Amino acid sequence: MKAQTSEIAFQSSQMNGMNVHILPTAKFKTTTIVTMIEQALSEEHVTKTALLANVMKRASARFPETKLLRAHLDFLYGAIFDVDVMKKGERQILQIYMEVPNEKYLSKEDALLEQAIQFVGDMLVRPYVQNNAFAEKYVTQEKEALRKRIESLIDDKMKYANQRVTEEMCKGEPFSLLVQGRVQDLPAITGQELYRYFQEITTTNPINMFVVGDVEPQTVADAIRTHIPLARKAAGELQLGGATKQVAEEKEVVDRLDVNQAKLNIGCRTQVTYKDDDYPALLLYNGILGGFPHSKLFVNVREKESLAYYAVSRLESHKGIMMIMSGIDVGKYKRAVEIIKEQLEQMRAGNISEEELTQTRATLSNQFRELLDSARGMIDFTYNGVISGRKRKLDELLAGIEQAGIEDIKRVANKVAIDTIYLLRDKKGEA
Repeated sequence: MKAQTSEIAFQSSQMNGMNVHILPTAKFKTTTIVTMIEQALSEEHVTKTALLANVMKRASARFPETKLLRAHLDFLYGAIFDVDVMKKGERQILQIYMEVPNEKYLSKEDALLEQAIQFVGDMLVRPYVQNNAFAEKYVTQEKEALRKRIESLIDDKMKYANQRVTEEMCKGEPFSLLVQGRVQDLPAITGQELYRYFQEITTTNPINMFVVGDVEPQTVADAIRTHIPLARKAAGELQLGGATKQVAEEKEVVDRLDVNQAKLNIGCRTQVTYKDDDYPALLLYNGILGGFPHSKLFVNVREKESLAYYAVSRLESHKGIMMIMSGIDVGKYKRAVEIIKEQLEQMRAGNISEEELTQTRATLSNQFRELLDSARGMIDFTYNGVISGRKRKLDELLAGIEQAGIEDIKRVANKVAIDTIYLLRDKKGEA
């Protein structure tokens, strides 16, 4: 009987040139397998990486038709499978996700874990190719789907505003790129070029594989060695841009579209990232400022002044950025900016009540403890440590949150500077 997990303690080792992290736990009735392939965000690679994720999940050598691949997932008792991309700092992560029921809970014995690892191996080692190229029909279909997805960003005004403030704030930095890529890159990408790129990143880029479930590590290791025989070269260091940048001047950008509700987004540089000692204090800072319903932005901008329909702040901890996001009536723009700036000043001055501090500590601690109830949460927590270069223990982070006081939060607050104020407004009214 395996002990219940009280700390997030993966067993890590190198297998077939990948970093493999296994967490045996009896908590879950499913086994989760997540494989992360890292790429540096760049104009050269961003669209190819996003397109590759979409093409990979369409077929494999064993299942050359999407309907056959889907039928096999049904055969694996409704296994959940996806390939997607995400952005963490100036990394673009191609992620293969697989979740299958634990075979111990099935009425008949099936080697489900091994079959799931074999399926992941199909994605990494045995793709469906014709004449050294990904099948043109899938490449063509997925290029069109990706084009529509990128162009539809403008239909989600909240996401659109967040991308626009990121572009304006991080001009000339890889972080400005949309993780789904750029429409103008799509026509030039061929099935042959995409397959070459697939071979390149599976051979030389950093790969981390995580397995969480009621599993025997040796069984997992044997299955990986058998079914994922990657011919890997030593993974090189990714060339990444810097995470911190001083603010030279506060920028103001206004876009006009047909919108009913204006979006006011303010991008701030924090000068603190996940690996820094001040990270727990930054979490408290963000929580008190705008992370929760009891936060200053919500209470003062939305509740007291009725200036916003929502007002929140979010961290991008690998880039050292904080985004303040709100939905406002355009006529209240100047007052909303004023009140938001007042909250930042309150934080710098350390005007934080004991109730705000206690409530934020408790809410953050609960959020992090809840990671123990989620295979995905434990994987994300551990992966943040891997890519940041600081592998924090959960207890260490919880202690940091508990110990950081108002002086620590003030210190962080005085590093935070507004970089870009972005307003997405209607086409009416004065410029």
